Amino acid sequence: MKIEQKKWTQEGGWITTSKVALPSSPQLVLVFGASALVSQESVFSEVKAQYPSSHIIMMSTAGEILDTSVSDNSLSLSALYFEKTTLNVRQVEITNSAETKTVAEALAHSIPTEKLVHVMVFSDGLKVNGTTLVEGITSVLPRRVGLTGGLVGDGADFKHTYVGLDQVATEGKIVAVGFYGDALKVSYGSMGGWDPFGPERTITKAKDNVLYELDGKPALEIYKEYLGDKAKELPGSGLLFPLSLSLPGTDGVSQVVRTILAVNETDHSMTFAGTMPEGVKAQLMKANFERLVGGASSAASMIKEFNARAELAILISCVGRKLVLKERIEEETEAIREVFGPDTVLAGFYSYGEISPGSPTASQCELHNQTMTITTFEER
Repeated sequence: MKIEQKKWTQEGGWITTSKVALPSSPQLVLVFGASALVSQESVFSEVKAQYPSSHIIMMSTAGEILDTSVSDNSLSLSALYFEKTTLNVRQVEITNSAETKTVAEALAHSIPTEKLVHVMVFSDGLKVNGTTLVEGITSVLPRRVGLTGGLVGDGADFKHTYVGLDQVATEGKIVAVGFYGDALKVSYGSMGGWDPFGPERTITKAKDNVLYELDGKPALEIYKEYLGDKAKELPGSGLLFPLSLSLPGTDGVSQVVRTILAVNETDHSMTFAGTMPEGVKAQLMKANFERLVGGASSAASMIKEFNARAELAILISCVGRKLVLKERIEEETEAIREVFGPDTVLAGFYSYGEISPGSPTASQCELHNQTMTITTFEER
């Protein structure tokens, strides 16, 4: 595998940051960037001019990762040339979260499965129910095929998220990449690092990804009690206080974190990035700087045990972590670099939801929030 990386900023334009010469046209070009940039036709045209024969996936983010650098209002480009692996890319449209199951299943059915080893999905971050997206895709794919990816972002604005396959990125798109061949080894891991606080509560009223009541009380009122002055900054301030859910599954009870996308002052409800099942135990979480960075390092370490020679690591972290860590945000990418060493190429973005099994040995894929999720690739 050969990887060329470039970065675009308003001040410097396009700068090639890697020293690798690609032997021929890369099969896939991933472009992570600010909403205002990836939604411009002129930006797509510039990338297409550089890689005319490649599949190009452009997506909006809440922050762009290139090596250990984390940037805003930039473009992070990684051109991937696989020597022994073939790819298949698909795109579908979605208009609202109620369509998620149908659209997810249709997307998965469109991906040929012979010799398929892994799928990465990049989805609009606001028009889907992330939990249902994962369930719909995994219900169709063979159990042997791994699934990772993320819900794309829009900074801390939560207004418009964009994805595009071989075209300018627009709202309402979901793109999947299938990876084929025995030579490719894919590993993944996901870890949080948030501390629980306050009493454990039960979800007593919810529908899909909308939470109405905890312990019979309006969910929004409970949140406002805990947030105090920060309540007037909702939904953005809610990223600092996600909910941890205890979900029963095939691998036993798993802890997943859910982040807030919107609030409704009329019915006192809160919309989350994934499904909020009634009867499930939930607990508020708060940030711990050292544990957040430690979580990123742990996600890398669990992969390192199974894939000692990762050539490429795609990092998908949560916008909530970025808002908490602020100027210390690069500590989590630097922690990952320390685990993988200097030869692993790092790229990725800050998201509205992370898709991955919890560990390289877990079979059940989940939607996560507020985690650092890593997918590594190696051609053998």
